[in-house]
Amino acid sequence: MSERLKILVVGSGGREHAILRECLRSPIASDVIAAPGNGGMALEAQCIPVDVGDPTAIVELARAESVDFAIIGPEVPLCAGAVDSLADAGILAFGPNAKAARFEGSKTFTKDFLDKYNIPTARFGNFSETSPALDYLEGYPEQGRIVVKASGLAAGKGVIIAETRAKAKQAVVDMLEGAQFGSSGEEIVIEEFMEGRETSLHLLVSGQDFSVLPTSRDHKKIVEGDTGPNTGGMGVIAPDPTIPDETLYEILETIAKPTLAGIQSEGIDYRGILYIGLMLTDEGPKVLEFNVRLGDPETQLILPLFKEDTVELFLSAARGESLPDNLTPTGDSAITVVLAADGYPDSYPKGTPIELPVSLPEGVSIIHAGTKQDSNGNLVTSGGRVLNLVALADTAEIASQRIYKACEHTYFEKQYFRRDIGMTVPENSY
Repeated sequence: MSERLKILVVGSGGREHAILRECLRSPIASDVIAAPGNGGMALEAQCIPVDVGDPTAIVELARAESVDFAIIGPEVPLCAGAVDSLADAGILAFGPNAKAARFEGSKTFTKDFLDKYNIPTARFGNFSETSPALDYLEGYPEQGRIVVKASGLAAGKGVIIAETRAKAKQAVVDMLEGAQFGSSGEEIVIEEFMEGRETSLHLLVSGQDFSVLPTSRDHKKIVEGDTGPNTGGMGVIAPDPTIPDETLYEILETIAKPTLAGIQSEGIDYRGILYIGLMLTDEGPKVLEFNVRLGDPETQLILPLFKEDTVELFLSAARGESLPDNLTPTGDSAITVVLAADGYPDSYPKGTPIELPVSLPEGVSIIHAGTKQDSNGNLVTSGGRVLNLVALADTAEIASQRIYKACEHTYFEKQYFRRDIGMTVPENSY
């Protein structure tokens, strides 16, 4: 491609820092800015404040900065219609439009879609009123896990795994009557608890075309051995070594292709990422959820593991152009470990000074997530998941050695990280 574009990356997390780096190394990019960005992104590109939940503000910023191409990272602006608003302003953007973003913005919409097109998922019921939901729960045993989900966006916290029917009923009341998750819980999904092993698959979609991105396995639990409460993700290994080719083929044939065919049948012009959360059960792969953006921290590993230019691929998808059937793997393995603030995923301090090491082990880099620059320009913590250490190597074993060597440095006081990323196989994380 001979064109040169000014690119805006919208978002402030580790995912967006990883995307920013892909843009900075792309021959297509003439200039790259971020909004609002984070402390690490500000070291590499201009960062401009913006309310990511306000599509009008994003459009005004893109116009003021003469942006040619916007890449929307998080789900909030996608579900709010940022891509639609940018398109109306004549600015090309990467990410699903608001109609397509309902696959993440509404779990009830997604479950009805899965049922309509016979795509494997857990047995479920959708509800907006308490009485029918409680009646539905009478069909479950008194003892045994039941999943109750807020339908709307809840920052990954809208899922309750109840150990008994009585606790599931209480979760229903808390969501529908107690507004536990605000407007996100005005509709809920009740579903059976699926036994199996969790994994995920990212597809880059351009209408009828799609490319399969490298497989990955997230570790959502806060404690080693996959115990404790869920988080946004404490680390990832990619490609997922527990997904053989035959399992990937089964996922594509029974889930990915029927899903995209159903999207076409619904008249949805899907352009962007379709993230399929999966449970590998004894009955075969089943869908846990759909997301309409790259995972975080999966992005930090996925994007460096194929040889094609990320920006060129995103641009083709945004334009509805054809995509390569297969991406070219680099042959590397990758592991990322999240350095979290003390107390995460509950309350945690902010404003803790960050000290980056002078050097890192071979193949290791740092992606910023919950960081900012204070009034003196010093890096400090600003979120629960503060930094991602990323290691690339010929094998997963070497990547693991490198990443944990890098973890020996004290980046900030009371940093916390899991010491078994890539060494365990998470199950039933939901």
